[in-house]
Amino acid sequence: MVVSIPLGAYEKIPAQPLAGKIVIDTLNYYPERDGRIAELDANELTTSELVQRHLADSRVVKAASNIVSSQLSSLARPSGAPDRSAMPMAGDDAAAKAEVVELLDILGYDAVDIGTLADSWRSEPGTPVYGKAYYGEVPKDVSLDKTMEWIFQAPGVPMPADRVTELTATVVRGPAGGSFSVDAWT
Repeated sequence: MVVSIPLGAYEKIPAQPLAGKIVIDTLNYYPERDGRIAELDANELTTSELVQRHLADSRVVKAASNIVSSQLSSLARPSGAPDRSAMPMAGDDAAAKAEVVELLDILGYDAVDIGTLADSWRSEPGTPVYGKAYYGEVPKDVSLDKTMEWIFQAPGVPMPADRVTELTATVVRGPAGGSFSVDAWT
């Protein structure tokens, strides 16, 4: 099961039907959309730990949460392709992570295991591997009011596994949450 809704609605995810299932968490925290969540603001939990707590009987794996839909489809490549991209993934259940690795491979991506759900912040908004790493630099001639349109139409740039590993290993944890401000995306 892939869950892709605004984080502020995570408590509406039906827990019972997902018991025992792998849940791929693509949720990200945007306080201006989701409202303030004290545990996230204090960096006491990651978004994925919050989802796992709600879905206590599921096996949550954070994956595909750091790429916009247009690049998700345009950057997919067959296994072994020299321009194949990778995505970070995190989870507490090794068997669930192994299945997500297989799914990402089928979808055209390598997976980089960045650790547990407590480590999943390494691929959340505001980190170097979130968004811009996959869509690239916005051209200087694109106006601010057209920036988001450009981002969602950009074919993207390959993000190899070694670069994902480097970016997620060296990132320093900052405040939780992203912003819908164009400045945050450029």
